[in-house]
Amino acid sequence: MKTSPPLDAPTRGWALLTTALALLPLLLQLPAVLAVGYAIAAIAVAALAWRHTVPMSLRLLLIAVMLVAIYWQMGPRPGRDSGCALLAAMLAIKSSELRTLRDARSLLGFALFAPFSAFLLDQGPGTLLLALAAVISTLLSLQRIADGEAGRASAAITQQLRVVGRLMVVALPLALAAFWLVPRLPTPLWGIPERAVGRPGLSDTMQPGEWIDLMADDSPALRAQFFGPVPAASQRYWRGPVLTRFDGRAWTRLDSQRHTAAPRLVAADVRWDYQIEYEPTERRQLVALDLPTTAPADTQLDADYSLTSRRPLTALTRWRLQSTSYRQFQPDLPPLLRQQALQLPPGFNPRTQALGRQWRSEAGGDEAAIVQRALQWITGEFAYTLETPLAGRHSADEFLFEQKAGFCEHFSSAFVVLMRSAGIPARVVTGYAGGVRNRFGDYWVVRKMDAHAWSEVWLSGRGWVRVDPTAAVATERIYDTLEDRLGRANAGGFDVAGQWNQLAQLGDWMRRGWNDMVLSFDARRQQQLLRPLGIERLQPAQLIALFAVLALLTVGAMIRLLARGERERDPLLRAWHRLGARYTRLGLAREPHESATAWAQRVEEKHPGSDLPLLSQRFSDARYAGAQSDLASLLADLRRHRPKPGART
Repeated sequence: MKTSPPLDAPTRGWALLTTALALLPLLLQLPAVLAVGYAIAAIAVAALAWRHTVPMSLRLLLIAVMLVAIYWQMGPRPGRDSGCALLAAMLAIKSSELRTLRDARSLLGFALFAPFSAFLLDQGPGTLLLALAAVISTLLSLQRIADGEAGRASAAITQQLRVVGRLMVVALPLALAAFWLVPRLPTPLWGIPERAVGRPGLSDTMQPGEWIDLMADDSPALRAQFFGPVPAASQRYWRGPVLTRFDGRAWTRLDSQRHTAAPRLVAADVRWDYQIEYEPTERRQLVALDLPTTAPADTQLDADYSLTSRRPLTALTRWRLQSTSYRQFQPDLPPLLRQQALQLPPGFNPRTQALGRQWRSEAGGDEAAIVQRALQWITGEFAYTLETPLAGRHSADEFLFEQKAGFCEHFSSAFVVLMRSAGIPARVVTGYAGGVRNRFGDYWVVRKMDAHAWSEVWLSGRGWVRVDPTAAVATERIYDTLEDRLGRANAGGFDVAGQWNQLAQLGDWMRRGWNDMVLSFDARRQQQLLRPLGIERLQPAQLIALFAVLALLTVGAMIRLLARGERERDPLLRAWHRLGARYTRLGLAREPHESATAWAQRVEEKHPGSDLPLLSQRFSDARYAGAQSDLASLLADLRRHRPKPGART
């Protein structure tokens, strides 16, 4: 087997730079601890392997440490993110085998898996741009490797970039044709559609301390666009899971409600028509403006008026919804559900239960007065803060009688316990509250930090009624956002926070455009691609046929461009071809069977005094006989030469 030439320092540097560019988009999608650890390992291995062979024992140790780190961060359950983390770990130590040009080509081929694997975790424009940079760097590095194997010096970087640019321009139509015309599949291509580590988001449970990470995340949870009236701030509650069962610490959903039809609802006159873009959560839970009237296709509306998707939400999804305000919501409460909405575990929160029984005896049958009394107590004595210690066994007692400070998780939970203690059916509702209008796109952004929990109490004649105990203390947390408050700051001078908020809104508007053009291009939109031309629906066979035609045209153009680029890589040959093109325009083209000398002689016989035979001889000597003495002057003469006036066939 022929031995591959050893790597020179510049080619090694290009290979390592390309590997780093390929690894970067993948690292940005992994947990920070893993990403930093892999980056440090990759730099250390590359530095050590630059001059010395990395011992096998050290490589095995690094592999073991990385596997332990993946298990520590992601657990034993396999998923897309754990698979990507394993790929990043392998790529981080792959440079330890970098010795020859063949090794460099192998490393580059392996590195290209990284940016494309990053698309399994994120399909944003940032990931695309980083992947494109890695691909361009890979093509440049492969050019250097090819030059090294051929034993020739690499061309200038500007010329290499021109060649790569032509390749990218030719490949772009093929990529667009594949995006538009390859029939979309209803399910993902990868075998494991879920992630090993869940993303922050709403879940079927709520327990002390669980919401801190979610409320610290300012990334978008959903974007909503209204068609017609926009609900007032006090009505922008985005309903998610409804939690009824309480074990003294955690709130969970009732399984019986998931498979029961939605109960009777007496709607008011106000209705809202809107569309939401829901960010991927890897779960099935959806949210809708309180209360949704119908369930869109592929979703289910349960007895709690919570929406659930039939498939995990692994990608951005769009849903057209209608919601309404209501006069009565389940005015006839089934006995079993009443019992469950009054259930309290024995041995928990004795002070809260005693207070509830006392208020009931004092109010008699006026349940609305009990609710109002609790809200007045909260308004007068309670504060809103995230700095709250983790609750102990008697969480409601500790919050209501000792701390008197917390956030929505504490307020909603303690309020429901208090209402149940007073004999009023109650439950916790989770979701989001509020939202900020994007001035550039006229839509509303609801962020994960807008996650909220409120209460519902059942009152005779009205049914379930929304009560938000947190709003009694921190109105701005419900009807306002951190971005609004920052925008009003520094009104007397230069508003740095407000300017940043405007840039953030512009960035989100651009991201929404990307979502609309790229991520939301589904099978339905694909089949309607030629509707402007009068073709209502494209069948899969028609899509494949169109793609095949465009692919053949593109590949043909690519082959022609590559062949031409290879022929004209030599500046001397390029100058000679351009000279020939000038004669071709006059009808004096060189025939395929003619040599350069024979063609020049034919032109000279028809049009004496052209000096073409002398130039042809000098070109042949320089090109084929190795005469390099007057190469610079020959190039100049070839570029200056023009056919004599009147030189036509």
